[in-house]
Amino acid sequence: MRYQKVVVITVATALSAALAGCADNKSGSGGAKGADSVTIGLSNQENQNYLPLILADRLGFFKKQGLDVKVTNMKDPGQVNNAMVNGQIDGSVGFYDKTMDLQAKHKHTQAVIQLLQAPGMVAMARKGSGVDSPKDYGGKTIGVTGMTGSTAFLSKYLAVRNGVPDKRIKLSEVAAGPTFVSAFDHKEVDAGTTTEPAISSILKKKLGKIIADMRTPAGTKAAVGGPYPGTAMAVRQDWAKDHKATVQKMVNAMYGSLQWMQTHSAKQITAKVPADFYKGPGKKAYQQALANQMGMFSPNGQMPTDGPQSVYRVLRKVDPVVKGKKIDLAKTYTDSYVQKAAKEVKPGSK
Repeated sequence: MRYQKVVVITVATALSAALAGCADNKSGSGGAKGADSVTIGLSNQENQNYLPLILADRLGFFKKQGLDVKVTNMKDPGQVNNAMVNGQIDGSVGFYDKTMDLQAKHKHTQAVIQLLQAPGMVAMARKGSGVDSPKDYGGKTIGVTGMTGSTAFLSKYLAVRNGVPDKRIKLSEVAAGPTFVSAFDHKEVDAGTTTEPAISSILKKKLGKIIADMRTPAGTKAAVGGPYPGTAMAVRQDWAKDHKATVQKMVNAMYGSLQWMQTHSAKQITAKVPADFYKGPGKKAYQQALANQMGMFSPNGQMPTDGPQSVYRVLRKVDPVVKGKKIDLAKTYTDSYVQKAAKEVKPGSK
């Protein structure tokens, strides 16, 4: 289980560094040669949903903005969010829906740039499971990355939307990447919701099939009845208030990464990705998977029209934390940094 071992080591070392990074930001300096020091957390960094962050780091967009950025790979989205609200990291890259979940817990974060305009996920059924669509989920075991994450929210909503009673929905936490593929291989789950490169690995090994495709805005609307913007970069609202210039630099770098991706092919993008990221499915399959879902990446970093309302509609049905809670959607995101980045960052520039 190579992936799990790497995560444990990374988290142990990165959180202590994150504390130092936060202290540096308070003074307005830190890192090499006076650059602002920033720590950004994420989980399952091999996930193609996180490519805008990985490329911003590897292509030097952060450095161009005068930022000394440490990308911290953690065990799961819950750990990332806890680290951010506790001040151990400065920002996170994960699903936009967590800003609503956290607000319901009186922890206020805000998405400052939307990286994905679709979830970049698919629901898959294991071969021989008897599942042909989400309407067959009743009494079956559904694999998800984490019990309080976006794969769980969307898995439950797909079931509920297709007439499956809540009490008959059984979720199983199998993490992501290789462990998700292993759960299919060892028949530990009947179906599940996942991302690339796990999707390609399962298809390559002929372990399962796609039954709901949310890798494009159109596919997402068909699956859940409306838009569901995926990965975003978020920060604590109080931290952003004290570090507006730093947040703008972070957004500028990520905006530059999105623009670079819009002007480069899946083959060119794959060439910039660490080889370990496509070790499972293979480089060719990874590249093809990316080509299949390039439409999920936001072309401008802004929140899709009706995106917040649609996500809120889903969470009110399936997230026990949000159910019955009034969420101030205007506080869960802002396009102001992205709109400024569009004026400051030359499209496709490096």
